[in-house]
Amino acid sequence: MSNITFANPEFFWLFLVLPALIAWYYFKRNDQSATLKVSSVNGFKVKPSLLARLKPILFVFRILALALIIIALARPQTTDVTNLSKTSRGIDIVMAMDVSGSMLAKDLKPNRMEALKNVASEFVTQRPSDRIGIVVYASEGYTKTPVTSDKAVVLDAIKSIKYDNILQDGTGIGVGLATAVNRLKDSDAKSKVIILLTDGVNNSGFIDPRMAAEIAKEFGIKVYTVGIGTNGMAEFPAALAPNGQFIFKMMKVEIDEELMKQIAKTTDGLYFRATDNKSLQKIYAEINKLETSEIEEQRFYNYDEKFRSLVILSLVLLCIELLLRKTLYRSFI
Repeated sequence: MSNITFANPEFFWLFLVLPALIAWYYFKRNDQSATLKVSSVNGFKVKPSLLARLKPILFVFRILALALIIIALARPQTTDVTNLSKTSRGIDIVMAMDVSGSMLAKDLKPNRMEALKNVASEFVTQRPSDRIGIVVYASEGYTKTPVTSDKAVVLDAIKSIKYDNILQDGTGIGVGLATAVNRLKDSDAKSKVIILLTDGVNNSGFIDPRMAAEIAKEFGIKVYTVGIGTNGMAEFPAALAPNGQFIFKMMKVEIDEELMKQIAKTTDGLYFRATDNKSLQKIYAEINKLETSEIEEQRFYNYDEKFRSLVILSLVLLCIELLLRKTLYRSFI
């Protein structure tokens, strides 16, 4: 019954009539049968038969029939809704992630890279209608996964990101941005966005970040830049122990914020600073709000009317009442 609605609930006001009918019947119950006046009833003092005691059931049948008719007039129905959605104007997004050794710093928990992977995965799941690609970079950059609508592939790519020796250590912001631009330059999406994240300064690569930003602007690509790292000192990997584990020591956090702000300004984007896990989550949530897709949704309603069975049941009760009134309870006086 929880999924049943009523098309005409105003008919429930008719239920107010039923108490008045019950009251009328109660006060007029002795006038419902034919009477015979005699001088004395001493000879008729007998207990009423079972049939006589059950006579009020005729009125109960009528009241139930009226109640069912009122409910039927309110038109109970169940509704099956089918939604068909399609994105009329989608967004292509490339996340360019710094995977240099400094991303193992522990100012974000458990470290910058793992914190970024968690937040980026959540961001992907909140963009079901858009295509997303992943670019990773250190001193060089490469495409982890091209722009695709297959979110499972993107999530697997993010999960597999780790620090290794495939890329020479260093921070090539220009290389990372240029690689991301190359993935989007031929896109025909209504909006093209790069989320460029780094935790350092541009000290590697053969492409100037400012030139890469100008190229992005020429292709109509907006760049949101994110600087990740606390203010002050943080535990950075400084050397490798004999067992292959990193040795950490406190070092000063350095992020070229002026460069990141300039890249964002050139491409009509915004710059954000993530100093901890919570602020990193807020940044991706803000970007998620800024870049919205236009979705066209069509709803189809299939109504299943339930009043017919109520009408049939009320007619059955009225027929039973009429039949009993004309047979068992027929008056011969």
